[in-house]
Amino acid sequence: MMSPTKPGRMSPVELRGSLSLASLFALRMLGLFLILPVFAVDARQLGGGDSQILVGLALGAYGLTQGLLQIPYGMASDRYGRKRIIIIGLLLFAFGSFVAASAADMNVVILGRALQGAGAIAAPVTAFAADITREQHRTKAMAMIGASIGLTFAVSLVAAPALYQAIGMSGIFVLTGVLSLGAIWVTVSVVPPEPVAAERSARRERGGALGEVLRNAEQLRLNFGIFSLHMVQMAIFVVVPVALVDHGGIPVSEHWKIYLPVVLGSFLLMVPPLLHAERRGRMKFLFLSSIILLLSVEAGFAVCLDNFYMVVALLLAFFFAFNILEASLPSLVSRVAPAASRGTALGVYNTTQALGLFAGGAVGGWLAQHTGDASVFVFGIAAVALWLGVALGMRVPGEVVERTYRVRAGIDPAAMRERLARVRGVREAVVAPEEGIARLKVYPDSFDERTVRKLTGGEN
Repeated sequence: MMSPTKPGRMSPVELRGSLSLASLFALRMLGLFLILPVFAVDARQLGGGDSQILVGLALGAYGLTQGLLQIPYGMASDRYGRKRIIIIGLLLFAFGSFVAASAADMNVVILGRALQGAGAIAAPVTAFAADITREQHRTKAMAMIGASIGLTFAVSLVAAPALYQAIGMSGIFVLTGVLSLGAIWVTVSVVPPEPVAAERSARRERGGALGEVLRNAEQLRLNFGIFSLHMVQMAIFVVVPVALVDHGGIPVSEHWKIYLPVVLGSFLLMVPPLLHAERRGRMKFLFLSSIILLLSVEAGFAVCLDNFYMVVALLLAFFFAFNILEASLPSLVSRVAPAASRGTALGVYNTTQALGLFAGGAVGGWLAQHTGDASVFVFGIAAVALWLGVALGMRVPGEVVERTYRVRAGIDPAAMRERLARVRGVREAVVAPEEGIARLKVYPDSFDERTVRKLTGGEN
């Protein structure tokens, strides 16, 4: 008998999985964000800390090792399972945090940041979220992860100055290491079980996934987008915290009073257009509009960096555009990528994200030191304008829904999966004999449901 999955609210497993995985992602980003508001100022006390280039490298080193390891982590999670790889990454992140905490000069800080980045769990986490959510709830799950990034950033902006005064920069690094160890418990005890062995076996048998991902034009557009987004984000925060001190006369301990309302306000502003665009099929319009807004923000910073009120308004506009794009991009990647290579696709995606962080820190620091603060934003204008040109030709994937059917006991899951995958209108098929079900992703307008019923035993 057929048992289709109906649209509606997220199931308890989907909700628990999305929230717990978002918390892991937030802990990963905490290691990046907690130092942003205070590091550029604190670095002056370290050996070599008077060099903006070294400050930029310390900020961006995290992104460099993330970039080098995201693809291996994603491919390993496809082959060996998500949780195992996530735990390995969290251990490396904790080790890097403790190394950075012991630093007396910038070179050791850079080493610790690089080791933190080696805990490259973004691809396994986002692939896991895609594994356990139905298509109609995928954007919600990715938005939760995206929201966790923004909320972590907001918390960091408030907490970092207070923590810095209480425990210093080394104490902040120790805290992020301890939190990473706590995240291992969350992974083991709170995150739902992984997809069943039959699905993971299908992943192991799949070859050429990396080459397929690298040849996919739509994924290349999305990868370039996340690279550009995080590059300009990191470059901005090489300059803005110092500008608030030098031009606004605001001490680092007071920066949270600016950042917190800006970030929270941007979340409130982003929800209505995001929901409206999803309901009306206007995601591409919203996506491109957000890139145009980001371009305008870069231009505004280039000419108004010494105007406090304009800086606040531009930060609000920046995070409004950033949050929409941050929620949309991984959801689009997960729709484009086949389930069997989803970890690989998200590994490539997160690699370009991490390389963007590194490029933004390194290039932003070099430009600020050698050609002035305004040149950082001129660079951002060029990068975002190029992204807009690339994104104009993107295609948003058509509507796909997920349906679940009962299957007969004793079937050959691999053979059943192959037969279901050939049915008209089926995009993906996963057979879980332990649960007695087959999960299909289908295009409703062309789906041949009668054939699927016959194959699964729903009809004689």
